[in-house]
Amino acid sequence: MTFRVRCELDYILNNPSTFLFALKCVETGGQKIHNESMVTTPGLNSEDFTIGVGMNRFTRLKTTGTGPLKVKYEADVQTSFELASVSSLNAEGPDHLIPEAIPFLFPSRYCQSDRLRQQAQDLFGHLQTPHALAAGISDWIYEHVGYVSGVSNEQSSAVDTLEQRQGVCRDFAHLAIAFCRAMNVPARYLTCYSHQLNPPDFHAVFEVYINGMWYVFDATRLAPLNGLVRIATGRDAADAAVCTIFGNPSLQSSVVSCDCQDRDFLPITRDSLAACDQAIALL
Repeated sequence: MTFRVRCELDYILNNPSTFLFALKCVETGGQKIHNESMVTTPGLNSEDFTIGVGMNRFTRLKTTGTGPLKVKYEADVQTSFELASVSSLNAEGPDHLIPEAIPFLFPSRYCQSDRLRQQAQDLFGHLQTPHALAAGISDWIYEHVGYVSGVSNEQSSAVDTLEQRQGVCRDFAHLAIAFCRAMNVPARYLTCYSHQLNPPDFHAVFEVYINGMWYVFDATRLAPLNGLVRIATGRDAADAAVCTIFGNPSLQSSVVSCDCQDRDFLPITRDSLAACDQAIALL
C-alpha cells in the first residue's frame, strides 16, 4: 500500500529556539519512501541525523529571530505488513530473547513497569502467552480508560494514566507498554501517521516482540492497524516525540493527514483480527 503523508506546523517564535523534529518517516525492510520534502518558511538551514534504538530520523532547526515559522513535510510511503496465526505465536522467555529486544523489558521514563507489577499480575496473570497478554492489556485499556483530550501533558506517565483512567493515544500506549513489560513481554512505543484517524493527527500505538517479529496493537482502536506509517520507535515518547523544543515558541496550528493512494484498501482492526485469530506486524 502507498500512503501520502503530510503535516504542517505553524509557530510563533518569541525568542531564538532550537527544534528537534521527528516528522520524517523511516525506511525499514517493508517501508519505503518514494518522494519526500521538508520546507520551512522562512527558509532555515537544517541538520538531519539518526539516533536511538529505532534509528529514528531527526531534523534539527535553529532559529535566531522572532515571528512566524511554518514547517511542512510530505512524503509518499509504501508500507507492508504480515499476518500470523495467533496459535503459531509461542511463548518466548527473557532467556531466549535476541539482545535487541531486551531493552524493551526495562522500565523507562514514561513506562514505570517496576511500579505496576502487582497490578499487572492481578489483572492479567491468568493470560498465558505473550500475544494473549498484549491483546488482553490492549482490550482492558480500551474498556477502562477514557479517551479524553487535554487531561494529560508531556509529564504524564503510565502510572498517572492508570490512576486517572483517562488520556490520549500517547497515554494509552505508555500504559500498555508498562503493563506488558511488567509481565515480561518486550514492548515498544511507535509514533506514526495514521490513515482514517479521526480527527487527523499524529498517532501513537505499541508493539510487542514475539517469536522474532514486532506485532502492533492500538488500545484506542481509533484507526486501522494496516493504515499506520512508521515515523519513530523507542522505549517511550522520550525516544520518539514528534517535536522537542528548546525555547519558548507558541504552536498556532497543526494539520496532519495520511491518505491511502490504493483504492482497494481494506481496514484491519482489532475485531477483524480476533475474528480470524490473527496478529499483524508492520514490516
